[in-house]
Amino acid sequence: MKNFRTTALSLVSLLLTSTLALAQNKGYEIGDTAMNFELQTVGGSQVSLNGLSNNQGAIVIFSCNTCPYVKAYEDRMIELHQRYAPKGYPIIAINSNDSAVSPGDSFDAMKKRAQDKNFPFAYAYDETQEVIKTYGATRTPQVYLLEKEDDQYLVRYIGAIDNNYQDAASVSEPYLANAVDALLEGSEINRQTTKAIGCSIKWSR
Repeated sequence: MKNFRTTALSLVSLLLTSTLALAQNKGYEIGDTAMNFELQTVGGSQVSLNGLSNNQGAIVIFSCNTCPYVKAYEDRMIELHQRYAPKGYPIIAINSNDSAVSPGDSFDAMKKRAQDKNFPFAYAYDETQEVIKTYGATRTPQVYLLEKEDDQYLVRYIGAIDNNYQDAASVSEPYLANAVDALLEGSEINRQTTKAIGCSIKWSR
């Protein structure tokens, strides 16, 4: 009887631990406070939320070098940074793909891609995948729009950049731009979440 009770308690403990782990890996939801991170960029410096200055928030986009969806959005990402960084919302692009699984997403390849495209925004490497696991992103590109309140960054929008990755001229719903404009105007964001369309994350084995 004693052994049965011990086994039962162990099973309950294991279930609770598993449930807690699943909850912790769920990622951010609207209104959550985003953790600070400090990542190496292709420019040789470190980028962090706490290191930003004269900003009202940040646009964190989980990105990479190899995904065709990301490549389709790169020019739009450049335009969005150029439009919103001066207004306090710079883009921070983060590559979390494991280079052992996807060699084209190595840090050296990131440097070349950034140079070829002349990225004006920070392009950082999440080598340990800690940041993406905390945020909960599952696709590239996937956006997390953060609004700065005091010393905290609150999640205000999660999802896609817009509703047409194939053709920028055919976009009818610029989700991210609409969300940033709403924050700048002090109004409510109409669509706080959308489905991110893109490539799966290349997780460490």
